[in-house]
Amino acid sequence: MKVAIIGSGGREHAICKILNRSKKLEKIFCIPGNAGTSSIAENINLNLENFDEIKNFVLNNKIELVVVGPEKPLVEGIVDYLEKYGIKVFGPNKLASKLEGSKIFTKKICQKFNIPTAKFGIFENEKDALEFLKESNHPIVIKADNLASGKGVYICENIEESKLAVIEIFNGKFGQAKNVLIEEFLRGEEMSFFVISDGVSIKNFGTAQDHKRVLDGDKGKNTGGMGAYSPSRLMSNELENKVIKKIIQPTLKALLDLNTKYKGFLYAGLMIVNDEPFLIEYNVRMGDPECQTILPKLKTDLLEIFLACCNKSLSKTNIEWQNKKSMCVVLCSKGYPEKFKKNIEIKNLDKIQLDENNFLFHAGTINKNDKVFSSGGRVLNFVSISDTFEDTKKKVYSRLDELNWTGGFCRRDIGYKVIN
Repeated sequence: MKVAIIGSGGREHAICKILNRSKKLEKIFCIPGNAGTSSIAENINLNLENFDEIKNFVLNNKIELVVVGPEKPLVEGIVDYLEKYGIKVFGPNKLASKLEGSKIFTKKICQKFNIPTAKFGIFENEKDALEFLKESNHPIVIKADNLASGKGVYICENIEESKLAVIEIFNGKFGQAKNVLIEEFLRGEEMSFFVISDGVSIKNFGTAQDHKRVLDGDKGKNTGGMGAYSPSRLMSNELENKVIKKIIQPTLKALLDLNTKYKGFLYAGLMIVNDEPFLIEYNVRMGDPECQTILPKLKTDLLEIFLACCNKSLSKTNIEWQNKKSMCVVLCSKGYPEKFKKNIEIKNLDKIQLDENNFLFHAGTINKNDKVFSSGGRVLNFVSISDTFEDTKKKVYSRLDELNWTGGFCRRDIGYKVIN
């Protein structure tokens, strides 16, 4: 079977890598891919905003399944567009993707269906938002309503920080923002909770804890994610049942009331407060770097899972996992998440020892004349799996240090909450 993966990050490299284990697979195309995907897939440099161009390529090459990695094409309706032409696509449609595309859409669903979430206010202009902040307690959370690659969230400790956040959002730091969401600050611990759905049934797809802040000790600015470990240390059968019953199921019911079904990965970003889950936000795809952290532990054929979702037969599919701990550390370009240099050569990649328990996923890289160069803020993802978090951390950092890339940096404390 021929499969196309849409995207160019570490998540898409991980999907390619794990998908490549399938005996049913004939060939993978990655659109557009990166230097890492080129070793297991044929990279195709197409414009992800040109759905017609993608459709023509898929049909002309007799591709039987398209898997959409990133959120932007999902929110813009690529699934709806390709399915019109009879193309099988793994991912939610445009309406379902509003769960990520509009934080306010999700908040209104929470309000209507009594889904536990932080108290919030919606503001359509800068003046009203700034006026509201004068009477607000801090810390407070301020979010851009639109997509922001995981960076449109401010946790503000004082009035000066919150005013700056509102001004930056309304002045287009994350694109055109028609609304700003201001939320109460919940004191607890975050957890990433994943399910997969075929529109009829759901299956759990792992948990993780991301590390969003750029500096050790969860300091500094928010990023797309500096690393993760899986499973979350907070997970229990009781908590899992609460998340499904109080958050996931009511959300899918809300979509059914809007005459749509959810097909694909659904990622609930949660805050756990006194053993109770609160929904912070939804993402309509696997997280990045959580995907790279979770997928290597999968025992079941990933292609079979994708096909089961597209064929509405997920309930008949038994998803099995290795009972292991995993950890991902993200190597970033110096300066990220602010200004950073691109096109810096990355040497010594061939010296890193990789096997069935140690992985290297490319996130922001390109090939030039048989050499690998950086092309983004988050550049490489080092992943290891083992029986203990202590051993996993030792393995992942030892491989990262083998690279010794002077153009980058990483957090050195990924997993600090689970390793005493």
